[in-house]
Amino acid sequence: MLRKTLIDFLVLSLVAVGLVVWLCSCSGKTAQEAEPMVTVQAVRVRRAEIQQRVPGKAILFPLHQASIVPKISAPVSKFLVNRGEHVRAGQLLAVLENRDLAAAVAENKGAYEQAQANYEGTMASSLPEQIQKSELDVKNANAALHAAQQLYDSSKKLYEQGALSKMQLNQAEVGLTQSQTQLQIAEQQLQKLQSVGQAAQLKAAQGQLAAAKGRYESAKAQFAYSEIRSPISGVVTDRPLYPGEMASGGTPLITVMDISQVIARAHLPESQAALLKVDDAAELSVAGGDKGISGRVTVVSPALDLNSTTVEVWVQALNPGDQLRPGTTANLTLVPRKVPNTLVIPRAALLTEPDQTTSVMVVGPDDRAHQREVQTGIEEGNEVQVIKGLGEGELVVTTGAYGLPDNVKVNVGKPGDHAPR
Repeated sequence: MLRKTLIDFLVLSLVAVGLVVWLCSCSGKTAQEAEPMVTVQAVRVRRAEIQQRVPGKAILFPLHQASIVPKISAPVSKFLVNRGEHVRAGQLLAVLENRDLAAAVAENKGAYEQAQANYEGTMASSLPEQIQKSELDVKNANAALHAAQQLYDSSKKLYEQGALSKMQLNQAEVGLTQSQTQLQIAEQQLQKLQSVGQAAQLKAAQGQLAAAKGRYESAKAQFAYSEIRSPISGVVTDRPLYPGEMASGGTPLITVMDISQVIARAHLPESQAALLKVDDAAELSVAGGDKGISGRVTVVSPALDLNSTTVEVWVQALNPGDQLRPGTTANLTLVPRKVPNTLVIPRAALLTEPDQTTSVMVVGPDDRAHQREVQTGIEEGNEVQVIKGLGEGELVVTTGAYGLPDNVKVNVGKPGDHAPR
């Protein structure tokens, strides 16, 4: 009986041990199966070009504009162009009443030609009578000096031979000196007449010619003011008067705009304007436009607008087909930076900590999400440049990363799958 009881006890013990082992095995398996798995969406880090974009609103202006104001007041004789017509620089656009101006031109032209003939006659005329008399005096003085010189020379020989007295020699010497003096006086008088008299006549003739020419040029200018010409090439945008109405100085008669290119003027916050520089790329678009038009930054104002505390920025762009109309509002996109072949990830993958550090959840080969700090660069739309922290081809969580524990097991689902709430 004792032996049987001992055997039953051993059997029961073995059964209990086996039961404990089985329960432990089942408990471990259940714990393993109970580890949470989160379904997320992820994309791979890729290389692409990314651009930094600065948006803004702008008002369009023409490249050049000329509001042509007549310099004289006169009735409009005729217009040669209408609104909307393309014109070229120097083209005649309108003519003002100018018959009186044409007569003034003819009159002053005749006076100018007469003054010119008088000047040419003065240049070619002979010397005045006083100059001729002075020349004759010089000629006679030369003859007298020659005779006095011969008399002195012969008297000196005779004196040396003892045939003439000393007094007679002295008289001959005095006569020679007087003749020399008279010649010098005659020559100086002739020179004075030639330099002063002739110069005065020429100066008077030149003055008359210059005055006549000035009046003639003034008359021609007044006549030219009656012909209204375009200073630039462009399109006629305004023509407020009709033929026969009075055109007055100070009031535009015709307005011409060069809209082959446009200038978009935008006012941007100082922080955005600080990113820009001349020749940065830009794009313009208007409501109803088929596509954007490329342009470039031409002006970044060095000073703030005192009223709006913004910076004025100009963008110049071609205007094919004249589709951009001055005065309209355009959407402006400026590109201060462009980085080719850089690593990019979706903005949704980026996690920002309270201390402004940024990180992403990277799905490793072990199918677990690991939080990793990254350094970002510029942004474009929904994409962000990654400067440091990731490699090309790595898998980053885009949906479900917020609040996801580090090292948690994840299941990368298809678009439309969501992490359990």
